[in-house]
Amino acid sequence: MTTAAPAGTFCPVLHSHLPWLARHGTWPVGEEWLHQVWAHSYLPLAGMLQRFAAEGRRDVLTLGITPSLAAALDDPHCLRGFHHWLGNWRLRSHEAALRWRADPVLRELAAAEHRAAGLRLAEFEARWRHGASPVLRGLADSGVAELLGGPAAHPFQPLLEPELRRFALRVGLDDAALRWGSRPAGIWAPECAHGPGMSADYAATGVRRFLVDGAALADTSVAHPVGDDVLCFGRDAVISDRVWSERGYPAHPAYRDFHTFDHPVGLKPARITGRDVAPEDKQPYDASAAAAAVDEHVRDFVAAVLERLRDNGGGLVVAAFDAELFGHWWFEGPVWLEKVLRALPEAGVRVTTLRGAAEQVGEPVRLPETSWGAGGDWRTWCGAAVSDLAAANRALQHRVLAHFRSAPPTTGRAPARDQLLREVLLALSSDWAFMVSRGTGAEYARGRAALHHERAHRLLDLLEDDRTTEAAAFARQLREQDGVFGHLDARRLRLDG
Repeated sequence: MTTAAPAGTFCPVLHSHLPWLARHGTWPVGEEWLHQVWAHSYLPLAGMLQRFAAEGRRDVLTLGITPSLAAALDDPHCLRGFHHWLGNWRLRSHEAALRWRADPVLRELAAAEHRAAGLRLAEFEARWRHGASPVLRGLADSGVAELLGGPAAHPFQPLLEPELRRFALRVGLDDAALRWGSRPAGIWAPECAHGPGMSADYAATGVRRFLVDGAALADTSVAHPVGDDVLCFGRDAVISDRVWSERGYPAHPAYRDFHTFDHPVGLKPARITGRDVAPEDKQPYDASAAAAAVDEHVRDFVAAVLERLRDNGGGLVVAAFDAELFGHWWFEGPVWLEKVLRALPEAGVRVTTLRGAAEQVGEPVRLPETSWGAGGDWRTWCGAAVSDLAAANRALQHRVLAHFRSAPPTTGRAPARDQLLREVLLALSSDWAFMVSRGTGAEYARGRAALHHERAHRLLDLLEDDRTTEAAAFARQLREQDGVFGHLDARRLRLDG
């Protein structure tokens, strides 16, 4: 590998997100999904960053964490469940050792699962028992990573009324400051969506940088001013798609197959083998073959970044992915990522965060109505497949804003109003329309959206009928079921902008 390379900067950005699920379950298998990504993605990625910090490296990675996920990773219910899951994982590895004892390759895989489960369990008990916030605060304080926040409950911001959009931003950024000890200056905009007025909202709430999909920009090799003191960074699809696409690296035949389970032990014994190979015909997973593929793909990715920088005359490459790709969907992903982040500086490429790249600024831009959904527009969240959800969201927003405009002001906390806005934000999550449009967990998504809409309208009925005692009791019942964003204060909804 050459040590001479054109001047250039590589910006890796990972985005961690899931719909709020504590005490609700999630599709398709309860809280199993959270436990899997926690064990196979979040713990390894945090460990990687801790190793880099111990080596004295700074500004290695930008990590976006939505308020909903931050709340789940600090929730006592979720923490207890995950601790139990880790212990169960180790027990399942023992069962696998018995089931697979006749095959030496699978027998070694069972041993590897045992070792991994033990390491993750020890790591959780040593660092994570009190939630993710102490871990993330340590990463931020060391300077090894830049943490990105976001609006509460991950709404599709362009379809929010301005007052509620700004309120969601304030709540989400306040939540991050409470958990991590500092207020993020950057966000991964939910769905990389942008619309009129949003850059002014960012400036007013202290957001100085955000991401858009690369198709929204003619030039992604620099950051671009969008309004006063706000920069947008474009995701480089050419580089990102080498990893995150239908035929990206994770589809290599040697890698572990995500979809093929040995169901009695709940573990994955097979390699991908081939795109059209039936699960029962897939070959056993061979860790040595997968390791060779990782090294091949590290070399290929570094070469691709160098070529991209040469084509751009230097500048900036922003590669952005869902964090859950690394470890959860792509078992070998965390190892690949750490090797890439070590190999790029050796090849002469500067690796940094969005914060570190903020000096590489081009011409101001006027962004189109954009997202990283189908067509690069907003159809995933307001198209024909979800027109009923979009209409219900508009109606709920208009009703709740009308209520707050007509209601007498309060000087103290009003728990029923706090809970009302909590339910509204959860009803407006972008996840529900996304899942319906994609046909993935659509029934669950419609049910969750309906649940929060029903709760919000019930609270509005009680408040508008002046049945304040009943409203307070209902709010208390909901709060006991699910305490997400317990510090949300309805008095911070500003109707004057």
